[in-house]
Amino acid sequence: PSGGCTHDPGSFGWCLSNADRQSFMKSTKRFKNKKIFVTGASRGIGKAIAQAFRSEGAWVVGTRTGRIEEPDESCNEWFSADFSDLDQIKHCAGFLGESKPDVLINNAGINKNAPFAEIDPNTFQLIQQVNVFAPFMLCQAAIQSMKQNGWGRIVNVSSIWGKICMAGRASYSASKFALDGMTTTLAVEHAADGIIANSIAPGFIDTDLTHRMLGDEGIQAMVSKVPAGRLGKVEEIARFVIWLASEENTFISGQNIAI
Repeated sequence: PSGGCTHDPGSFGWCLSNADRQSFMKSTKRFKNKKIFVTGASRGIGKAIAQAFRSEGAWVVGTRTGRIEEPDESCNEWFSADFSDLDQIKHCAGFLGESKPDVLINNAGINKNAPFAEIDPNTFQLIQQVNVFAPFMLCQAAIQSMKQNGWGRIVNVSSIWGKICMAGRASYSASKFALDGMTTTLAVEHAADGIIANSIAPGFIDTDLTHRMLGDEGIQAMVSKVPAGRLGKVEEIARFVIWLASEENTFISGQNIAI
């Protein structure tokens, strides 16, 4: 099926007929009959994750900010949501609860570097809202149907900056440390419900955001410290996320895994 189906903030619901969905679900791929929800799926790591799930036969719903003007087939459906707006977070959580996903990937996030003493409190709060509160709300919404099914997978995309610290990154690091702690607690509380939850901590990955944040000189400096002599690829992140979310992963939960 094509990926041009969209949902704006004022609407929600699956857009294919039941017959069309049943036809799609006859796929023989690893994630057939699975509904996957990926936030921040329009670029970078999120897009690679969405594409990987689609290639495995999943029905993928992705979020992105703004209206979707042109079809993007990295997802089967798109839901427009700007997590800097609390009402849109709540609306997205409501949609997620209605759609009853089997797998939730919280990937959307923002960052703004500043010396600690100069951080604008409003900016600090906004980063926590997008990077922690939105995943919290979506996890709560997804857990309900996962508990009913006795099966579910949650992968929260954290960062290497949730393991180490660097000057100017207090707001972002705080959000990622919090996300990791939330993920571990969620995993402990819902292990008996058949829900496996982990977070991943990508290091320096070759994305547009990395190039904008570091520039050519910064990238070369980072690459010089990587034994492989290169940045990681978004496809490498996606392949690992696919495994964490699959039925093959039966016992790894509550972990924060650096990549």
